[in-house]
Amino acid sequence: MTPATARSRGIEAPAPESAAGALGLTLDPVTTAEFLADYRELRPLVVARAEPRRFDGVLCDADVERLVCESAIRMPAFRLVKDGAQLPPSTYTSDIPWRPGSFSGTALVDRVAQEHAAGATIVLQGLHLHWHPAAVYCRGLEAGLGWPVQANAYRTPAASRGFGVHHDTHDVFVLQVCGHKRWRVYEPVVELPLKGRRWTPADEATVGDPVADITLQAGDTLYLPRGWPHEASCADSDSLHITVGLHPPTRIDALCAALGECGDDVEFRRGLDAGGELPDALLDRLAARLDPDAVARRARRRFVDGRRPILDGQLTQTSGLAQRLTLQTPLQRRETVIADLELTGDGGASLRFEGKELRLPAQASEALAAAYCARSPFTAAELPGALDAAGRLVLVRRLVREGFLKLLDP
Repeated sequence: MTPATARSRGIEAPAPESAAGALGLTLDPVTTAEFLADYRELRPLVVARAEPRRFDGVLCDADVERLVCESAIRMPAFRLVKDGAQLPPSTYTSDIPWRPGSFSGTALVDRVAQEHAAGATIVLQGLHLHWHPAAVYCRGLEAGLGWPVQANAYRTPAASRGFGVHHDTHDVFVLQVCGHKRWRVYEPVVELPLKGRRWTPADEATVGDPVADITLQAGDTLYLPRGWPHEASCADSDSLHITVGLHPPTRIDALCAALGECGDDVEFRRGLDAGGELPDALLDRLAARLDPDAVARRARRRFVDGRRPILDGQLTQTSGLAQRLTLQTPLQRRETVIADLELTGDGGASLRFEGKELRLPAQASEALAAAYCARSPFTAAELPGALDAAGRLVLVRRLVREGFLKLLDP
């Protein structure tokens, strides 16, 4: 099973075009197959390009200016750091009283600008949660890789650095948006650390000489596997880069997920022996839950259920929907939806996406499968299966309201 393919029980849908687009933007001319085989979790990768505006569609310098200066941005969507330390938020934010509560942690733009001019890095956190172009880009990577993805942005002034030497507990793509930045990369102190294994002063004391000294130019990509210590600094140029965090499931995750399902077995619910001994048969019962198909199913379900909806235009989509939607209204599956469709034992179908599960009866399963697999516009009248005209309208109306489909001419 390739990460880019959405599988279900008997039904398979092609990966959206956005998956290839996001991966191509990030990696070209390196292919996704080359990245997964030769670099993932193994070694850093630098993709140098002469394309200064390559990543502007995700976030550009003018976007940062607007977010910081015009949007009344609030913590934790941003913070300031300098030389490895976070500046006290009280020095550059304020709480604005407003009934029934207050707008807490709101940027004081003049103070943010002063601190930035004095060497502080502006960190835009969780960019995929509040900046639509970044959300769409990250969702394309998620569709292509099959892993959760996040994004932060860092605007660092010349002759400054935001953080000292440290490692991350997730893999990262670094997209250099504008300016240039020097990166020193070191051999891992801990190979592939888990989330709880944070960087410590003792780790820094054991770091040797850099194994790579790289200056990223605008349009370049750097990949760092988790656990590779690094530090970045600006010399004679301001810099803006996006750090894309990758969170593939680990083998420990797979084991924990299998163990989490063992609560339905009374042998796992029995009290622990005073001596700590576990029956051999207990491990056999756990092993029975670890066949590859079951492991892949659990990982896929957790991934699909955990995707956050990206619902641009949804107010317009649902306003007066019952009156506007007809059998001839052009519809399309949302590009940002990652979903699985499974056939149920009674001939019906279960559609899972974005934390939802829609269960539909047998007479609707063929039409639902067609909508699920569609990668081009269609109308309710074109859906196959046993539903009559009214039933097809009920189906597509619900899928629009749930954010799975959208009207192309709302």
